[in-house]
Amino acid sequence: MRSRSLLWSFNYAIEGIVYALRTQRNMRLHALATLVVLVAAMWFRISGLELIALLFAICLVLVAELANTALEATVDIAVDGHDPLAKTAKDVAAGAVLVASVNAVAVGYVVFFGRVTPLAQQLMQQSGRSAVTLTLVALGITALAVLVLKAMNREKGSTLLSGGWPSGHTALAFGIATAIGYQSRSAAVFVLALFGAALVAQSRIESEAHTIPQTILGGLLGFLIMTAVFQVFFR
Repeated sequence: MRSRSLLWSFNYAIEGIVYALRTQRNMRLHALATLVVLVAAMWFRISGLELIALLFAICLVLVAELANTALEATVDIAVDGHDPLAKTAKDVAAGAVLVASVNAVAVGYVVFFGRVTPLAQQLMQQSGRSAVTLTLVALGITALAVLVLKAMNREKGSTLLSGGWPSGHTALAFGIATAIGYQSRSAAVFVLALFGAALVAQSRIESEAHTIPQTILGGLLGFLIMTAVFQVFFR
């Protein structure tokens, strides 16, 4: 009976994780980020201590998100209607997730920045001289591509300026970040610009204006169009 109880405990725990992944957008975002970070860790062949730091940061974020989900469900059961204390409890739990996420970003910066910078610097050196006019033209092409894709994949409740495939805000943000990188010819500036664009993408997900795949497609679209224009016209 104890063995059966232990087995069922694991089963309940897994069901809780699956529930969070199925119902919580942020949990899916954290899971995607975890996958990207682990693939990057294998690609760059990080050291054992660095891997431990990454795993600790990842687990801290996931545990905080799971606890936040459990607390929200508990508060919703116990409280009917608006209650200031219930709001405080949810805000504090969300704050715990934010602290864990900031910690994870800091750990990722320490581990990966020195490895990503040379790759970005090489990409900068391979690009030719750019101009403001070229950047504006490339952004116009990106915006046009977004509108065409949205028109082709029109979803119920979405408009050409909000919702649907792909995320226009994310596409333009990553396009601008890519242009900044090529203009500056600095890997550090390029990485920081991409980080800013990623925050725009996260804001679109947080506001539930777009799904994770829609923002990923938007980011790739902006990056690839801007890169293609720079590589073709300025060698």
